[in-house]
Formats: sequence, structure tokens, C-alpha cells
Amino acid sequence: MRVKESLGALGDPRFAWYFAARTVSTGGSVMVPVALAFAVLHIDASAGALAQVLGVRTLAMVVFLLVGGVVADRFSRIVVLQVSHVLTCLTQAVAAALIISGHATLTQLTVIEGINGAVSAFTMPAMMGIVPLVVDRARLQQANALLSFSRSGLAVIGPALAGLLVVGVGPGWALAVDALTYAVAIVCLSRVGLPRAEPGRVRRPSMVRELREGWSEFTRRQWLWVVVLAFGLTNAIHVGVIGVLGPLIAASSEAIGEAGWGLVLSAEAAGTVIMTLVMLRLRLEHPLRAGMLAICVLAVPMVLLGALPALLPVAIGFFVAGAAVEVFGVGWSTALHEHVPVAVLSRVSSYDALGSFVAMPIGTFVYGWLATTVDLETLILVSAAVYVVISLAALLSRSVRDLGRSSEEPTEEPTEEPTDEPTEVRTVAMPATAAGRSSAPPQS
Repeated sequence: MRVKESLGALGDPRFAWYFAARTVSTGGSVMVPVALAFAVLHIDASAGALAQVLGVRTLAMVVFLLVGGVVADRFSRIVVLQVSHVLTCLTQAVAAALIISGHATLTQLTVIEGINGAVSAFTMPAMMGIVPLVVDRARLQQANALLSFSRSGLAVIGPALAGLLVVGVGPGWALAVDALTYAVAIVCLSRVGLPRAEPGRVRRPSMVRELREGWSEFTRRQWLWVVVLAFGLTNAIHVGVIGVLGPLIAASSEAIGEAGWGLVLSAEAAGTVIMTLVMLRLRLEHPLRAGMLAICVLAVPMVLLGALPALLPVAIGFFVAGAAVEVFGVGWSTALHEHVPVAVLSRVSSYDALGSFVAMPIGTFVYGWLATTVDLETLILVSAAVYVVISLAALLSRSVRDLGRSSEEPTEEPTEEPTDEPTEVRTVAMPATAAGRSSAPPQS
């Protein structure tokens, strides 16, 4: 496949503007994980404090996910994104101002991140539901790979830059940049121009009925709920080891340090970028089989972080893991877009996100507690082993191993048409995933 053909999805102006919006907002958000983690640790240098902020954010997201999925299917997904971006822009600006002025407290950051978590519950399902509407089905894998390439390419620079900002002028400035990028993304989203149904043309069913429809579509696909179940467990491990223990080890280690942790995350993104170039040209015939095998590689940086916490080996481990995440991410998004009807994509996505994220607050708090009671090396090595076992267990399901590609639109009984779908889309009823923010751990 030629380079021009690989970029063909950008030929549709709707996708091009959506791509621009995602790219701009990602440019700021890739700095947030580093900036937020060390902003918290500067206030309270303990695993418990970091676990509190991250755990509340994830908990708030989980609580609102199902509502977010219904809202994204019921109303214009572009409008949902714009409103969510406005709220995120404001909260990040407030957090930046508090941190830069030196008045931030742990309670304030916890509340702000709780609000951001709730907002992201609406953002992720809406983003997942937009992609099939702005690009031809034949270019879905390319579109997902391009979005991932944008996110990962910026993530190469973002964490390292955030680490330098933390050391040089403080973490608040990275959050200020993030707030600004959301404002620009709002303008780009206004140019996407998805068609809308005429107001009042159809009578929408109740929210409860729509949730039931989404649940039905989610549970009837074994490959879907099996992978989500696996990620519900592995995400809890990942957020505990990488999200809580990682910054703690980096901050207390002269071999890594705060700036080094930013470089480590940049190395992960570099691995993703390299693999994205491959995914633009390579067709995955069995996307979930390849994805679940690849995701086992995420245990590599965990092992290195526990057994050999030095900058170079840990960065190499993260580089390899980043490449593996990209294989899963593109394969998973493509499988969902090809096998789940567009009309319920956001609702099914919200069930995916709920299943994938529900144990993350528990993992965050548990690892924050374990860090004070268990030897860190032993804890990390055991966690890595369990991570691999769970990931491979998903492949025991034939529906996961053998799921192939589809060139036809999945169809179900037609229901009321969502307000932002093209008029020709009339089918009814996908895990939250690459649609999630880059600050989140890998998820389905």
C-alpha cells in the first residue's frame, strides 16, 4: 500500500477536521499524566495521596459511563464532545492556576480530577461513535491508525516536555497548555458537520430502554464481553503498577527521577508511533487474536520497573510495550467499528468502558495501600505474572481467537435514529479504548 493510500481517510473533510480536533487536544493532554502525578507528589509525597486523586477521577468516570453512552447515542455526538471539552478546559485552567499560584491542596485537586473523570464518561463514548460516521468503512483501520499515530506521535514529545516543565517552572504550566488545546479543539469540532435528523421527527425511547438495548448488544457478542472482562482485571493491575507505583519509584530513584519518568513515557509513545506506521499498511485478519497476544508484552516494563529500576532498561521496556499497545488498540477499535452497528455504538462503548474501568479505582487504592505494606519488587513481579495469565486466558474463547474482518455494515432491528447520524443509517444496536485519554492506562 502506498503512502498516499495509507492517508486516504484524511481526504474526507469531516474526518480531517475531527482528526485535527483530536490531535490538538491530545497535544496538551499527553503532558497531564506527568504533570498531575508530580503536582500531587509535591503536595503530599505519598502513594496514598496519588492513589486518592487518580482513584476519585476513575470512580467518577465509572459512575457516569452508562449515562454518557446513552447521551452520546441520543444527541449530537459533536455537541456532546464540545460541551465536554468546554468543561475540561475550565477545570484544567482552574487546576493550573491553583498549582502555579502555589495555593493548590490535595482536596482541591481531588475534586477537580473527579469532575474531569465524570466529563470523560461522556467524551469517550461520543468519540468512539463518531469515527464510523466520518470515514468510509473500507478505511476504518486506516482512520483508527491515523488517530493513534497522532496521539502517539505527540506522546513522544509531551511527557518528556512535561518532565522538563515540572523540573523547570512547575507542573501547573503543562495543565495550562492542556486547557488551551481544548479550546482550539472545540473550534475544530464545529467544522466536522455531521448530518442531523430533524428535531421532533421521531419519539425517543426512555433512557432505561436504551440502556437495555445497549446491554443486549453488548452481551450477545461473546468476544466483546470476554475481552472487556479481561481488561477489567488487567487495567486494575496496570493502573496500580504504572500509575501509582511508577511515579513513586521514579521520584525516589536517582536513576530515573521526575524528568526521567517523562522520558520513559515518551519512549512508550515512540514504540506506538513505530507500530502505527506498520498498522497503516498491514491488515489484521484476526485483530483480537493479535491484540491479546500483543498486550501480554505490557508485563515487560512492569518486570523491569520492579527488578531493574534504571532509566535505560525501563525506557526500552516501555518502548516495546508501546508497540504492543498499538497492535491491540487498532485491532480492537477496528473490530468494534466493523461488528457493532453504528446506532448503538456509544451505548455499547459505555458498557465496555464500565467493564474495563470498574476495577481501576479499587486497583488504585489497593496498590496505594500495598506500597506501604509489601516489598515493591515482589509486588510488581507478581502483578506482571498475573497480568500475562489473564491476558492469555481471554484467548481460550474461540470467538476472541477467530474473530475476523467484515466489509458489511452490521444490522439489527431498526430503531429510532440518533440525532447526529446520517439519514441513511438506520441500524441499531464496543469497548472504550483508544477513544480514551492518553492519560488512561491501556484499556479495551
